[in-house]
Amino acid sequence: MSEGLDQPRLGLGAEADEEQRGPEGELEADEPQAETQAEPQVDAEAEPAVEPDEDLPAEEDELPRLRAPEHAAGDLRIPSGYGIIEGEPNGARRSVGVVVARFNGELTGELLSRALDELERVGVGREAVTVVPVPGAFELPLAAMALAKTRRYSCIVALGAVVRGDTPHFDYVASEAASGLQLAGLETGVPVAFGVLTVDSEEQARERLDKGAEAVRTALEMADVFARLRAAAGGSDDRS
Repeated sequence: MSEGLDQPRLGLGAEADEEQRGPEGELEADEPQAETQAEPQVDAEAEPAVEPDEDLPAEEDELPRLRAPEHAAGDLRIPSGYGIIEGEPNGARRSVGVVVARFNGELTGELLSRALDELERVGVGREAVTVVPVPGAFELPLAAMALAKTRRYSCIVALGAVVRGDTPHFDYVASEAASGLQLAGLETGVPVAFGVLTVDSEEQARERLDKGAEAVRTALEMADVFARLRAAAGGSDDRS
């Protein structure tokens, strides 16, 4: 009886030992898994230290930097001893033609207002000013050419506003307006001042509305230069 009882006890002990070994075996089998799980953690810790980020400033240096438009300070200085023929924005005895685009009318209307104020300030009477509205900036050169060919005006002031959009339309209109107005002056010999805003936004245009007055001063100065040139060449000082 004692042997029969001892055998089951040995069997239970054996099973208990196996059960005890089982978890140990499982723990031993899990150890490699724990090691494999630890490997990603090492990689995760290494991720923040990425060296290419340190090279970003060098790449940024290679890119062109956008700068606010600036004009060089200071005035033109001509050495003494040379003959100088220089005009002044004097409106006395001048007749002026103004061509202005209706497109973007709120902007061009302000350009026109400032141009007319400047004409009055420098002495050009209202009766000596002719204003010719046209549909848009593209039509400015043709109107300027027609006015110049009448020979009734000392100079022409062209006013317009071209704002960049989503299509190449801006480039074509701005380019043709500039080249066409220059051609009108070259072919007729009458000064044509470029008072056309070519901007990226309405905000930029509003910051440059003084271009209307500036164009008036430019046109009158060039008209005075031409009159002085004729006088220096022995002709009459025709200020009409």
